[in-house]
Amino acid sequence: MFELLMTAIALVLILEGLLPFAAPHFWQRIMREAANQPENHLRIMGLISIGLGMILLLIFR
Repeated sequence: MFELLMTAIALVLILEGLLPFAAPHFWQRIMREAANQPENHLRIMGLISIGLGMILLLIFR
């Protein structure tokens, strides 16, 4: 189980690093826009992300 968790964390880090590596200016613009969003919108986006992740996990598990 620990190995699976570390694999998942490694994949998240790889995916999170792709955009700043490939298009740093675009990533900076997105981060600026996200920083200006109300907390409510960020929470909803986080909830949607968690939900999609859980659905994908259930489908491919």
